[in-house]
Amino acid sequence: MTSWKCPTCGNRYDWHHAFAKFGYDDGDGAVETPRIARILEDAGYAVATARFGPHNTIITSIRKNGIEYMPVLDPHICIGYDDPATYLPQEIQNLLNHNVPYDRLFNDT
Repeated sequence: MTSWKCPTCGNRYDWHHAFAKFGYDDGDGAVETPRIARILEDAGYAVATARFGPHNTIITSIRKNGIEYMPVLDPHICIGYDDPATYLPQEIQNLLNHNVPYDRLFNDT
């Protein structure tokens, strides 16, 4: 695994930031969401991203073979705030864990 580190501020990036409203320095630093999206796209997923107000750009949709993997209709999940490890299938998590380091962004609850 390669560790992504901002050359300016020294912050380390992990794939969880691509799903967090306040990820990647809350939009003030380098936003690496497109890199995470490319990893998923290279694995055959269709990925959509959107700017979360003045904050981070986040992944809002992950689709493959007509299946949506983001819980866009689940009232118990708040995309942008909840840890994606609680809702993404293990196959997607394994793919991202293999390609991007994990430094824990969300708190355990």
